[in-house]
Amino acid sequence: MVVGIWFFLALPTAKIEAQTSSPMPAASGTVGVAQPASTPDAAPATQDNSAPPSQPQPQEQPQQQPDAQPSASGDDTVFVFKKEVQEVVLHATVVDEQRRLVTNLDRPAFTVFEDGVPQATTSFHRDDVPVAMGIVIDNSGSMREKRDKVNQAVLNLIRASNPNDEIFVVNFSQDSYLDQDFTSDINLLQQALQKVSAQGSTALYDAIVASAVHLKNNTRIDRKVLLVITDGRDNASQETLQEAAHRLQQENGPTLYAVGLLGDELQQSGTQALQSLADSTGGVAFFPRGLDEVDDITRTVARDIRSQYTIGYKPTNPKQNAGYRTIEVRAQAPGYRKLTVRTRSGYYAGEAVH
Repeated sequence: MVVGIWFFLALPTAKIEAQTSSPMPAASGTVGVAQPASTPDAAPATQDNSAPPSQPQPQEQPQQQPDAQPSASGDDTVFVFKKEVQEVVLHATVVDEQRRLVTNLDRPAFTVFEDGVPQATTSFHRDDVPVAMGIVIDNSGSMREKRDKVNQAVLNLIRASNPNDEIFVVNFSQDSYLDQDFTSDINLLQQALQKVSAQGSTALYDAIVASAVHLKNNTRIDRKVLLVITDGRDNASQETLQEAAHRLQQENGPTLYAVGLLGDELQQSGTQALQSLADSTGGVAFFPRGLDEVDDITRTVARDIRSQYTIGYKPTNPKQNAGYRTIEVRAQAPGYRKLTVRTRSGYYAGEAVH
């Protein structure tokens, strides 16, 4: 529901708040987010209600909508709705033995396995299509001296990305602030990156969960990406690492890229969480030795995103069989001895997450 320039974003426990002197009080299960009037909101796509309810036309419905089939029970036609199997969509990056991107493969080169069972692909393309991206940056006190170089590196990523990408910016410390909602305007994004307070603790998992929910609410773009930049371990979240991983591994969830600016004392304990979150979604975690490396990393992320294959399949295991499904994608092609495919390691099927 939109009221003025505010809208409500349903979240589990984490929150994204408007960075104002007096944020709107949040109702239970929702938070207020400031939305600039110049940017589009993330409202669900509207349905076509042109057909009267009394005369359903199942053959004109898209595949993800229920099919209506009449049953023979008396003179009155009774429609029984049967939901089609929804397509699982994977975004995959392929590299050769020298870790170089491979972008010229065709559909027959790929084989998809779910729980070890080969799946027939139902869609495939390798176009540079826009993504919905959340840029989530640590704004705690320890980041004060790092933000200038980090911000410049993020701007270079935006410049190297598809110009039609829709991007939002979240600055987080103990709380998460949506300082710019979805936009393709680099000037607005730059202004949001410069809203640096650099104080407080680090609620990393809360920020990841809230940003993943906000990404899901963008129904205009199917491909979702999170870029997370932090210099410390989580020490303030209500969410746990396991809850954050569960959120990211929902069906058709985002790919997460992480940049950990961790000192020597945090390397051992701080890398594991970021590495596991990135690996599970088909992304990459980077741990540069210095700030000067961050710019090259963000440009690498931009190339990675624009070089992905999109592969869809309809699982042979019915969706009503809830639980975690493992995914593996293999690739073989003439001229390549060994190809490595990076994509999400699995997903939770049959769950309705709000």
